[in-house]
Amino acid sequence: MLHKPLDRPTYDFWTEDATLNRLFDYLKHRELTAFLDAMDVDIREVTALTPVEKQLENGVFQNYWGERFIYRDVPFGKMRDDLPGALSDIKSFDEIKAFDWPKNDIVDFTGFKEKCDAVQEKGRAIRYGFADIWQRPSLVRGWENSMIDMYENPEWSHYLCGIFTDFYIEDYKRAWEWSGGSIDLFMILSDLGTQRGPLISLDKFREFVAPYLQELVDCIHHLGSRAIYHTCGDISLFIPDLIRIGVDVLNPIQPVNGNMQPESLARFKNELCFHGGIDVQSLLVYGTPEEVKKRVRHNFDILGSGYIVASSHLLQPDITPENIIAIYSAYR
Repeated sequence: MLHKPLDRPTYDFWTEDATLNRLFDYLKHRELTAFLDAMDVDIREVTALTPVEKQLENGVFQNYWGERFIYRDVPFGKMRDDLPGALSDIKSFDEIKAFDWPKNDIVDFTGFKEKCDAVQEKGRAIRYGFADIWQRPSLVRGWENSMIDMYENPEWSHYLCGIFTDFYIEDYKRAWEWSGGSIDLFMILSDLGTQRGPLISLDKFREFVAPYLQELVDCIHHLGSRAIYHTCGDISLFIPDLIRIGVDVLNPIQPVNGNMQPESLARFKNELCFHGGIDVQSLLVYGTPEEVKKRVRHNFDILGSGYIVASSHLLQPDITPENIIAIYSAYR
């Protein structure tokens, strides 16, 4: 990243559907693009079409990867709760290899170029993707099984990570081609942290996550774009490795403890851009709009021109529209 001086930070926007419904009720319209334009949001997500999930028994849904989940009712909509996935009860490696893994042709890029062109015409940056190389394989396998596999069945873990990585490398190549080479940021996801510290050791990160993350980052850079990596929690232990791998932007910067505060992260600001950091657990729920604006300005002052303002996770339904708007009004 160039880290050129800016008079305000770059803005991104990401939210749960239920939160968006609440915001639309407040705005008295349902035009997301109009809202993003009014808030001067710089980065816009562009998506392709993927198959809808299948409904199984007892209100359980399964997507094309084999992740399983239920939807629970919340004010203004529904939220997803994950369950052990389709491979949580398997007993052999052959069952993993025999699973009906998705092929890239399931992704439909009809109208994709037109969406990208519309964003470019507004002078905005394009963000694409939902590539996961470790967390979603763990959801398909079931979290407990996945943790055990890293020790007892490492070939199972490597196979699952490889399946996802190969799919998304091809997906990103196709998206780049369909866009006409206009995608600025490709997203990679895999949660590595809890509120207190890492989910896995540094050794296990280097064995089961880093090689696949490296493949995707190298692919993204070869295409001529930038890699934004999403991982929740306190992941400060992994930041030097993420920089060595070539991650350009780190998201969502959950300020869960001192390690993830901007003052602690600032030592990396010349090697990494930070994306997020506006707390969805406390500040945006209980704070005032003025407190939200103050935090946005504080983060920008500490992290500099490489800081991209966004919430510390998807905006949740218990966040008021006034505080959402305050995020994007700090420099107005």
